[in-house]
Amino acid sequence: MSMSDSETSSQGGSDYKNFRQITRDRLLYEMLRSAKRPDSKSNWKVLIMDKVTVKIMSCSCKMADITDEGVSLVEDINKRRQPLPTMDAVYYIQPTKENVRILLSDMAGRTPLYRDAYVFFSSSVPKELVNYIKKEPNLKSRLRAMKEMNLEYFAIDSQCFITDNTMALGELYGNEEMTRKGDECLNVMADRIATVFASLLEFPFVRYRAAKSLDPTTMTTICDLIPTKLAAAVWNCLMKYKSLKNFNFPQTETCDLLILDRSIDQIAPVIHEWTYDAMCRDLLNMDGNKYVHEVASKTGGRPEKKEVLLEDHDPVWLEMRHLHIADAGERLHNKMTSFVSKNKAAQMHGSRGNGELSTRDLQKMVQALPQYSEQMDKLSLHVDIAEKINKIIRESGLKEAGQLEQDLVFGDAGTKEVINFLRTKIDAPRESKLRLLMIYAATHPDKFESDTLAKLMELAGLPDDDRRAVYNMRFLQGSSDSKKSSLGAFSLKFDAHKKKHGLRKDRAGEESTWQLSRFYPMIEDLIEKLSKNELPKNDYPCMNDPSPTFHGRSQSESAVPPAQSVRSRRTATWARPRDSEDGYSSDSILRHTSSDFKKMGRRVFVFIVGGATRSELRVCHKLTDKLKREIVLGSSCLDDPPQFITKLKLLTTNELSLDDLEI
Repeated sequence: MSMSDSETSSQGGSDYKNFRQITRDRLLYEMLRSAKRPDSKSNWKVLIMDKVTVKIMSCSCKMADITDEGVSLVEDINKRRQPLPTMDAVYYIQPTKENVRILLSDMAGRTPLYRDAYVFFSSSVPKELVNYIKKEPNLKSRLRAMKEMNLEYFAIDSQCFITDNTMALGELYGNEEMTRKGDECLNVMADRIATVFASLLEFPFVRYRAAKSLDPTTMTTICDLIPTKLAAAVWNCLMKYKSLKNFNFPQTETCDLLILDRSIDQIAPVIHEWTYDAMCRDLLNMDGNKYVHEVASKTGGRPEKKEVLLEDHDPVWLEMRHLHIADAGERLHNKMTSFVSKNKAAQMHGSRGNGELSTRDLQKMVQALPQYSEQMDKLSLHVDIAEKINKIIRESGLKEAGQLEQDLVFGDAGTKEVINFLRTKIDAPRESKLRLLMIYAATHPDKFESDTLAKLMELAGLPDDDRRAVYNMRFLQGSSDSKKSSLGAFSLKFDAHKKKHGLRKDRAGEESTWQLSRFYPMIEDLIEKLSKNELPKNDYPCMNDPSPTFHGRSQSESAVPPAQSVRSRRTATWARPRDSEDGYSSDSILRHTSSDFKKMGRRVFVFIVGGATRSELRVCHKLTDKLKREIVLGSSCLDDPPQFITKLKLLTTNELSLDDLEI
């Protein structure tokens, strides 16, 4: 493992390196930049990846970044490739038998495809594969480097990674014949989570949501045991890293990891989240981060379609994405007004009809035009998006549905209000009715056993597959008092019906400007309690089994940052971005967004099995500023409501006993 970050950190680098930046730097500098010959005039090389590693690379690096490091061609290891015997090849691949077989076929024969090979594995290489490679005598002279990068996660945001287990919800919450797939899914998830900590050289306190009941008389659901099994699997991986002699892995804890699953918050994946980012994903027909935007034709014809990426390189997107849609609209209007008033080209553009432009005016306009055009395009894009979202909200009556959703969550509405909505809002979109009833089911779990829920779905006119999604919400509840065996079938708390069904309380000291922004995901409370060291030990035990001082230290003591990551968070001299004056390049944005992070406490990682949400990602960004600790969200995938609902429709039940639990 290269330690180039920490080796050069004393040379004056001062910018904080966030999670995604460290990932990017390792791929570009520790891997690609290291693969070069000091005696060669040309360092152009071929980069060969598999279907997993190419996605890892594309999440963190742009093609221009890769080219800057001397890569002239990117190839798929599973496809036939043209021999390039005068060029070196960099292999960034998973340590699978098939990948190693292809590597040996490429390089171990009499006529290798490439001059020499630099091989980087995304995770730990099994001993049998190492031995398999050693048996090839011709490979040794052509192998210039072989290394475990331990980087097999997908950094989809500056503070979010996924393990890309997109079917985890079905595989882990599915029926009995899915158990083998579920175990395989958890093992892949654990391996990839562990590479996050190996890559960042962080050793976490591993805490997890404990099963709600370990009573032998209770039928324990798979859902209830998932965090326990995953925590054990992650812990085993971390212990392997810790035991390696030639790997500079921390021997004491440097950060916190909290492992949860979707049962901790069934509402976050389906409720309408009213931020700009979430509304874009929820209401617009986006393909990942790709949005198709209509722009005026330069020739005066029909509007042209243009694909744009809503990502961190866009400063307007970066500023707007976590704002309430109403706030975003106001800010965009103010930005446009300010831009036009200050920009000479914009003023001239708007005053063309007031007379002839002088030569000097034209000269100024031409000088201002490139920057004007770029900034105007960005602002116009987001103004159009915001207008499109607001139009959908108006036409679909989404405010009324959203208000009732929030009232249900906070206990300010119940069955009566839902019936009234369904009777008076007959033309409301079917998806709005479905999501409303899914929230009702989550806040009124007792209704699963009555005919109330069935009557509400009939009143809403939901088809069978939508009804299945509503009923399947119960599989995300985990065990509860109502899930007892026959010995405890009547152990319900009778006073539960006297209380409001709301699953949230308004957060003290936080007043919402907008009524529709009351909702907050449960991880917000959990992260704050973890930061204050107030998470209940019985509900969230720690795999490290730390001394009482960890659980018992005072709040003021817990606020003092303990041991830091072995990998330096300061920018090494080789990794400093070039200066940018326009404030619009991705390097410039990253520099500005990280400027407040120079004095941070230890990182907090929160992993949610079964899919994370935009609201949970928003909370991680919010709490990073509030707690002065970088909060990194991890999950099997990042789902928007339509995706989550589709997966939920496919779920079936599966219950098991403690005998089935293997840790």
